[in-house]
Amino acid sequence: MATPPLEDANFDRSVIFMLEHHDEGAIGVVINRPSIESLDEPLDRWIDLQSAPSSVFAGGPVEESALIALAETTAPLAESGDYLSPISGTIASADLTADPALVAAEVRGVRVFRGYAGWGPGQLEGEIEAGAWLVLDSEASDVFSDNPDELWRTVIRRQPGRLSWLADAPDDLSSN
Repeated sequence: MATPPLEDANFDRSVIFMLEHHDEGAIGVVINRPSIESLDEPLDRWIDLQSAPSSVFAGGPVEESALIALAETTAPLAESGDYLSPISGTIASADLTADPALVAAEVRGVRVFRGYAGWGPGQLEGEIEAGAWLVLDSEASDVFSDNPDELWRTVIRRQPGRLSWLADAPDDLSSN
């Protein structure tokens, strides 16, 4: 989670769900930035499975032509299947080239992201050390929140102790 105020407008008050983090870098998607874009053909067949709000989310500034789909499964997946691959708990990646009818019985909802957030080797660790990011546990409901505009404050508010106080920090800290 971005600490306020993060100077990069791409990440100010952003909540990022990490997909991969290893020695070669890190990849995640911003889960609290719905756009006005909806799924067009041929992906519009996924609309019935989309979690509200049913829009494509701005996943991050890297490869904005790439679409990434995350699905909330009805139960944790033990291994990758033809169309769903487990990430964490009941969160899996979904293959948007598949017929959504093939996964409909296994998922509660799907969220589609345009682009992603990416960091090179050691870059994210340096930003965390500098205080730009908070590393917090996620809940499946975060990724599929029906109120993404309030997600940053919601996640901060549920943290123990003084950290929860940040939820009430004004967008412009000079207004405090």
